[in-house]
Amino acid sequence: MNEPSDGLSIIVVGASGNLARKKVLPALFALYCQGYLPERFHVFGFARSKLSRPEFRSRIMEHLTCRYTPSHSCTQRMEEFLDRCHYMSGSYGSRDSLLDLLTMMREVEGGRRTNRFYYLAIPPTIFLDVARAIGDAGLVSCSADQPWSRVVLEKPFGRDRKSSDELTRALSQVFVEEQTYRIDHYLGKEVIQNLMVLRFANLVFEPIWNREFIRSVQIVWKEDIGVEGRGGYFDRYGIIRDVMQNHLVQILALVAMEPPGLLDAENIAAEKVKVLRSVPPLELEDLVVGQYSESVVGGRRFPAYVQEETVPDDSITPTFAAARLRINNPRWDGVPFLIKAGKGLDARMTEIRIQFREVPGNMFCRSGGCPEANELVIRVQPDEAIYLSIVNKVPGMGMALRSSNLDLRYKVAFGEQIPDAYESLLLDVIRGDRSLFIRSDELQAAWDIFTPVLHEIERRKLVPEPYEFGSGGPASAGKIDIVTMWG
Repeated sequence: MNEPSDGLSIIVVGASGNLARKKVLPALFALYCQGYLPERFHVFGFARSKLSRPEFRSRIMEHLTCRYTPSHSCTQRMEEFLDRCHYMSGSYGSRDSLLDLLTMMREVEGGRRTNRFYYLAIPPTIFLDVARAIGDAGLVSCSADQPWSRVVLEKPFGRDRKSSDELTRALSQVFVEEQTYRIDHYLGKEVIQNLMVLRFANLVFEPIWNREFIRSVQIVWKEDIGVEGRGGYFDRYGIIRDVMQNHLVQILALVAMEPPGLLDAENIAAEKVKVLRSVPPLELEDLVVGQYSESVVGGRRFPAYVQEETVPDDSITPTFAAARLRINNPRWDGVPFLIKAGKGLDARMTEIRIQFREVPGNMFCRSGGCPEANELVIRVQPDEAIYLSIVNKVPGMGMALRSSNLDLRYKVAFGEQIPDAYESLLLDVIRGDRSLFIRSDELQAAWDIFTPVLHEIERRKLVPEPYEFGSGGPASAGKIDIVTMWG
């Protein structure tokens, strides 16, 4: 139950880590500057690091920006926000530590009605220890007549279907499904949120958004950096679990799903689940995995993955994967979906490419070939944009044709103040809107696509194909040809 006078306590577990300091806490400050937090709110940081309250505030302030506040008043707004920030150190799985935190919270809250949400900015391996300690300390309210309690979890959610199910089942003993917000920050990006609007609010797209008009769909995630100090974490999961099973499959679901009956969390999730359950498990013959090797780019040496700190010398964890997926339903039967993700590549970029079919019996075909097919490109990062390539006549006396782009660049069209993904998602948690969060059955359907092939890779001890840091990826990735149809 929400009351206008209710306060809000935001408990950031793992508050001394990079995720909390660089993303979560700056997003909360941005919401404060825009007036989205209630009048009575407080932020409680909890972590193992021994920090004083002034030290904690100093660490937070390093990453706060004045995006939504005039420069002359920004310092004042920062001081106001930091005055609401508190800190306590303790053991993550300790009920006693959480009881100490509860004592601090009650003193600050002053005994008034206060909603609480817990952001677990911690490694997935200790999710359950922390959740159980929160429950044992009595920090979760479940009654409808009490202020609400909610929890936010960062991916990855398990390592396969079985471990994911076990995590969901154990967590549900503390937080019920309606209280659980599985966050995928890509779903908070403006361009991704716009996918449903682009498809369902524009008559020009929805009638041709199917196998009759679309030849292939490609979803690509590229980074031009290595693991950069996260080798221990990354080596446990690899690129398929870290990026493909969550970020890219969530984007695929939004691209491919049917129109939801209503624009609400339950209906949207139901359609995403339906389309993901139409994707057969990925097979090894439709997958290429790679691992970046040492290279020199622009005169600078970049180490191989196995030379990174905290990565074992004999690691065979993939840093690149390209997979070809099918969707067995009437809308998409026979349309290949290529999803590709890699670190240490030649660019930093995430985009969706919808390639349309050629015009049947095109009268403009010549001996040199036919005009290029139309293509819709939705760029998620680094510069948010939507491009539609169309064929035009080149001005002049002859009939020369050329493809050119109709483009919507977000910074040009909408200005500089595009909300950060974490700002949008944290506001949705406060409002109780789960539309952009992952439901448990969505998680199951996504793991069902990848679990068999992940187990096969591990059983065979498959060695990834090497590719040079700064290149386009493994040479054999070309075998995952998105325009080749299956027999």
